[in-house]
Amino acid sequence: MSSISVLSLHGVRVLGHATARQVGELYGLDPGDVQENLLDAEARGLARRPAYTDGSGWSMTDLGRRQGEQMLSDDLDAHGTRQNVVDGHGRFLPLNERLGPLMTRWQLRPTDDDPLVFNDHLDAGYDRAILRELDRLVAELGNVMAVLAAEVPRFGVHQPRMDAALAQAWDGDHRWVDSPEVAAVNLVWIQLHEDLLATLGITRGTEF
Repeated sequence: MSSISVLSLHGVRVLGHATARQVGELYGLDPGDVQENLLDAEARGLARRPAYTDGSGWSMTDLGRRQGEQMLSDDLDAHGTRQNVVDGHGRFLPLNERLGPLMTRWQLRPTDDDPLVFNDHLDAGYDRAILRELDRLVAELGNVMAVLAAEVPRFGVHQPRMDAALAQAWDGDHRWVDSPEVAAVNLVWIQLHEDLLATLGITRGTEF
């Protein structure tokens, strides 16, 4: 498992903007330890937070992103896991292509007159059909993630969060499919993708 210092900084990148508590929850770390590491990262110009809010979340600087990627790259090489992660990323990409259209169908319910009508979620059958497809997609992702987590244990945090979000959606809380306000399937998927990109030093949008 990566060191606490690496996970503290990397967790901020994966979550996009996060408090020490949120990073701690992601990786099962003590928030106080995470905060100390992020304060150290701030002193080295790797992380920052708004000075005007005591409890504000952290974000990474450009220098932090570069150094973080280098630490993750060194870790792959030190443990001989690079090729297996590259292969896992390759298996992830076709699944990733399927997610976008599913999210569009979840958010929109086109009619003959208007292709951009928002889905009001009043048609339970329509929503269930999409959730079944999302179920299959997340299950396929689980096969990929099991292999990746065996190589790099921190990848193991994503699938349980996605499974839990999907269960909430099946229970009728539509937010857990795509809302940015909770750890929804779509948000966790984006965070997983960011984890892969950072680990392999790939710029988003240049994978194809």
